[in-house]
Amino acid sequence: MTKRILITAGPTHEPIDAVRFIGNRSSGKLGIALAREAAARGLEVTLLLGPVCAEAPAGPSVFRFRTTADLEELLRAHGPRADVVIMAAAVADYRPKAAQIDGKIRRAAAGLTLELEATPDLLAELGAKRHEGQRLIGFALEPRERLVESAKSKLERKRVDAIVANELETMDAETIRATVFTKTRSIETPGMMAKAAFAPWLLEVIAGL
Repeated sequence: MTKRILITAGPTHEPIDAVRFIGNRSSGKLGIALAREAAARGLEVTLLLGPVCAEAPAGPSVFRFRTTADLEELLRAHGPRADVVIMAAAVADYRPKAAQIDGKIRRAAAGLTLELEATPDLLAELGAKRHEGQRLIGFALEPRERLVESAKSKLERKRVDAIVANELETMDAETIRATVFTKTRSIETPGMMAKAAFAPWLLEVIAGL
């Protein structure tokens, strides 16, 4: 029986300088709703929460991250003991290769060119190192026309048990419509759902894997 669940939520902010960053619109609402629902079911919940405005729920153990490197460190510390890991965080794919951590880059008439490097693929790292019996759930956020292809590819490449595929428009919305892909089947939500209602629905799907 699943007792320990780890959930990641929110965006990562990759610094350009002391005040600017590369990030995305993720609100963290879905991951927070999942953590709240899992705690209400009596599970031992660890929530890794990025830089969001939403308040962390009472009950779970909450650890904050800002960058992909921060989240990677937290996953190494807390991931191995989890029975289920749900990677709902929207991790940036790229970060500045050389950030000016101290101070602020001055505006220049000639403009600014940033050299970016890929961030570590945290979901793939978890898939490669997970212990026997651990279940791993990833997310795919894509335009509707690429959603199915992206989810199935990610399911295979990252060695996860399921991919929750949802459309780009749901990133910072109050509602979500998604399909959960496993190696043997796909399970669709019953239409558009509030994220607070989607959380128990998804936990039931995961319990049945």
